[in-house]
Amino acid sequence: MKAAVIGLGVEGKKAVNSLLKHGWEVYATDLNINVDLSGLDLPMLSLNMVDENQTVSIVGDEITIDLGFTNPYAIEQCDAIAISPSMYGGAFATRLLEDGDLLSDVVSKHKDIFTIGITGTNGKTTTVHMLKEILENAGKKVLVGGNGGGGFSGYYDLILEANDDYDVLLVEVCDMTLDFCRHCFDFDMIGLTNIGNDHMDVHKTIANYKDSLVRFFTDKTIFTAFNQDFNADFKESAKKTIPYFEYQDELKLFGKFNLLNAGLASAIAKEIKVPKDVIRDTLSDFNAVEGRLDVYKINDAFVYVGKTDNSDALASVLSEKDFYALFIGTPRHNEVHRLDILDVAAKYNPEVIVLFPGLEDTLDIAIYRLNSLGYMGNIITVNSLDEIIELVAEYSHEEAILIGGNGQDTIINIQERIKLISENL
Repeated sequence: MKAAVIGLGVEGKKAVNSLLKHGWEVYATDLNINVDLSGLDLPMLSLNMVDENQTVSIVGDEITIDLGFTNPYAIEQCDAIAISPSMYGGAFATRLLEDGDLLSDVVSKHKDIFTIGITGTNGKTTTVHMLKEILENAGKKVLVGGNGGGGFSGYYDLILEANDDYDVLLVEVCDMTLDFCRHCFDFDMIGLTNIGNDHMDVHKTIANYKDSLVRFFTDKTIFTAFNQDFNADFKESAKKTIPYFEYQDELKLFGKFNLLNAGLASAIAKEIKVPKDVIRDTLSDFNAVEGRLDVYKINDAFVYVGKTDNSDALASVLSEKDFYALFIGTPRHNEVHRLDILDVAAKYNPEVIVLFPGLEDTLDIAIYRLNSLGYMGNIITVNSLDEIIELVAEYSHEEAILIGGNGQDTIINIQERIKLISENL
């Protein structure tokens, strides 16, 4: 079997690796000559030799990659096509849909497995991990994946990996891929964590985001927070709507937002008849997911570390605790909408805001934003993990410090160092 992979972003690269793992021959293409190929198994390739004005073909035993152009004939020879989720809804994807050539239509075993989707702006990854542990402790075999930002295997990995060995397919659904996932998976249940201010470069407005969710929820059993905006719209669209509330039993994690995450995981588990003692015991032992908000003690200070890469995520933390210093990882140059986190940081007016490169070095833009907001506290910029640790040590006799913002990998590195220091004090 041969598959074409169109677009080599995060999901495209995951698709290539998974297809090769499952014995497929692969033709992959991306019109961007400078696409990042890290993560693909391409030995002997020197990316430094690629000139931005060239087109390049890379040929291996089971894979051909074209950069800067697409070979239509090579695509026609394929049995299935994996497109980037961002292409869904466009003319090319629509034609593939009509022809039945999308990989999720050619390989469809995954649609026979009981499938639960978790979507929303914040809290998806934590909720998915909670639910996974509950289901596994109840004796279920669970296949988990979806949104690349959650650190999971990708959507196509799930499609190719699914087989009769699994009882439940658990999918983290990014809010930018709702229509794509609605076609690719047959969801039996869908949980919504929340609707927040992120990816507005794609949604443009909250109303547009809501409309995407309405389509996604059509004729499904859905779980939404008891006080979620647009619940009336969702109830009209869904087959069945089940409200959930803040979790009431023991939970190690900080914050009301995590009580809601646990409430969602618990509500879904109860609906599929998982015993209450299994739910309670699992959640009482549940630890924070790597890169998500966790708390460490260093000298006198509680140091909170976790990704808070949009304004709603940061506000939900700052509303529950006063922090002497906020360490904020900066977004990419093209993600101006994510600078809204600085508006929230300035509003809560900590003594110090420390800026560090999260996804990219946009420190100058962040400083300008804070100054334009009239923030009068101390602004410090750092460029290395060691500099961050030095400042944490300096502020470790204050009550609380928060390290968050953008840059999951960077924040995980910080978290690992902070945890090591805390355990050795």
